[in-house]
Amino acid sequence: MAATAELFEEPFVADEYIERLAWRTPGGGSRGGVESFDPERLLEQFVNHIDELKLVDERIQRRVEKLEHQCQKEAKEFAKKVQELQKSNQVAFQHFQELDEHISYVATKVCHLGDQLEGVNTPRQRAVEAQKLMTYFNEFLDGELRSDVFNNPEKIKEAADIIQKLHLIAQELPFDRFAEVKSKIASKYHDLEHQLIQEFTSAQRRGEISRMREVAAVLLHFKGYSHCVDVYINQCQEGAYLKYDIFENSAVLCQRVNREVGDIFSNPEIVLAKLIQNIFEVKIQSCVKEQLDECRKSDAEQYLKSLYDLYTRTTGLSSKLMEFNLGTDKQTFLSKLIKSIFISYLENYTDVETAYLRSRSSVILQRYYDSKNHQKRPIGGGGIQDLKERIRQRTNLSLGPSIDTHGETFLSQEVVVNLLQETKHAFERCHKLSDPSDLPKNAFRIFSILVDYLCIEHIDYALEIGLVAIPSPDSKNANLYFFDVVHQANTIFHLFDKQFNDHLMPLISSSPKLTECLQKKKEIIEQMEVKLDTGIDRTINCMVGQMKQILAAEQKKTDFKPEDENNVLIQYTTACVKVCLYVRKQVEKIRNSMDGKNVDTVLMELGVRFHRLIYEHLQQFSYSSMGGMLAICDVAEYRRCAKDFKIPLVLQLFDTLHSLCNLLVVAPDNLKQVCSGEQLANLDKNILHSFVQLRADYRPARLARHFS
Repeated sequence: MAATAELFEEPFVADEYIERLAWRTPGGGSRGGVESFDPERLLEQFVNHIDELKLVDERIQRRVEKLEHQCQKEAKEFAKKVQELQKSNQVAFQHFQELDEHISYVATKVCHLGDQLEGVNTPRQRAVEAQKLMTYFNEFLDGELRSDVFNNPEKIKEAADIIQKLHLIAQELPFDRFAEVKSKIASKYHDLEHQLIQEFTSAQRRGEISRMREVAAVLLHFKGYSHCVDVYINQCQEGAYLKYDIFENSAVLCQRVNREVGDIFSNPEIVLAKLIQNIFEVKIQSCVKEQLDECRKSDAEQYLKSLYDLYTRTTGLSSKLMEFNLGTDKQTFLSKLIKSIFISYLENYTDVETAYLRSRSSVILQRYYDSKNHQKRPIGGGGIQDLKERIRQRTNLSLGPSIDTHGETFLSQEVVVNLLQETKHAFERCHKLSDPSDLPKNAFRIFSILVDYLCIEHIDYALEIGLVAIPSPDSKNANLYFFDVVHQANTIFHLFDKQFNDHLMPLISSSPKLTECLQKKKEIIEQMEVKLDTGIDRTINCMVGQMKQILAAEQKKTDFKPEDENNVLIQYTTACVKVCLYVRKQVEKIRNSMDGKNVDTVLMELGVRFHRLIYEHLQQFSYSSMGGMLAICDVAEYRRCAKDFKIPLVLQLFDTLHSLCNLLVVAPDNLKQVCSGEQLANLDKNILHSFVQLRADYRPARLARHFS
């Protein structure tokens, strides 16, 4: 069985158990070693082991039954014991309830007894206190203060409590009988009050917070408590403004006081609020008055800058103070303090701002025109000359000579930047200093001034001068600078538009003034566009006029009908070279002066007119065979020039014109074939016929059959 017990060691695995059993049996664990395998012996061993296991099982079963019986017996005993404990617990709980009821009864009796004792003791204490007060009152009545409490400086707290009560009692006594004693009590009252304040002052100078708290608690019931607060406020400001920046000093002071005021006074938020009120109404108001009143009438620019700076820094200080506990509505409290300081300056702020902006803008413009030695012309002011100039700028009629500005555009980015800078500052001040309800209206007033001086007095005036200065189409060697005006006006208006979006829109975006401003801006744009379109149109006419003069001066009839056909060198004519050179310069100027789709629009218009001019010019001559070749060379050069326009329509027009010029040189028998080609098939026959008529060998009867 010992071997069997070893075989049952944990963890038990049946297969391993059989293997170990076989291994222990002689002749059962090997199949061909020193000892041969004996199955009968192994079987016998298994049968014997099974019998042993049955015996073990019976023993274990008997032991289990014994343990189960014992467990049942112990469970019954435990249950019986628990029942007995429950009965004991119920008895204890009942005793506890009885004890609790008894305690409650005793407590009720004690409370009742306490109330009775208090009812007896309170009148007694009051009587004792009244007796003491009467004793002290008799001393005042006799005129001699014998009590130690009034003569010992260390008992000033007790003396203060007594004199405060006597002072209240004295207020109820008739004046005619107790005038003298009331006077003595009042005198002692004020004397002690003064001593307490002196003690508080000394403690504050020594930095003794605990002593300050004790004295402040005593003074709390005195009329001079507010004076104690005033002393504290005045003393804590001593040496606090050694630096130049009063706003930074005030912020530091309030932070320091906020840390200690709660340890001294029972109502720290009121004391801190009073300190802040004192700072605003005394220090800051004095600083504001000193700086603003000095320049209010003499220097509007400095006045506005100082007002904006002081108001900004004051509101900045207010924002820092919002973190402190100042009572229920600290936002309203601080707003009222700021308003009380600046109300007299903000009432007429907008009038000062707009007056200064108008004056400053006028000075900037006048200084610029003076630097150009230019006296502003009264454009549109009436009169014969003005009428002539306005008719000239809208037509091609020559009503007298145009003015000569010597290429001056009368537009200056420096002037514009100065005007926009002044207006930007005005918008910033307006945003800060205007009442929220008046902000859109005030911003619109500033915007209107900007429109008057920048858009009308400067840009519009320059456009008017530029229009008047555009020469007539038949002028010789005309200085065409209107595109410079267009370029600068374009740049300036982009700056104006940027300021409109960046600085004006945030101020009016949520008000009805937004529509009004947008409408005003739209009207200004449309007004300028009309003048720009007029000036560009008249300038293009002048360009075409200049080209016409070049052609008239340089193009000779013999260019296309040379006397000696055999000695002609195929090349461009002088007129063509000069016209192309002129056109290329104008195209470059237009590209440099304009942007976006405007470049293509203007170049298309110039290209169409350029084509019309060359088309009409070519029809003024008669062409020999060699002259036709020269014409084709010229048109080819014109077409290369037209490529610089980068406008498909213009290039197509010159391609067609080049094809038309082929009609001047082809053999008569090939005219019909050329006219039906891709470039000429869709043209009107009259146009084709008009070019055929330019041939020197044109004979209506002879060529009609080839052309028809």
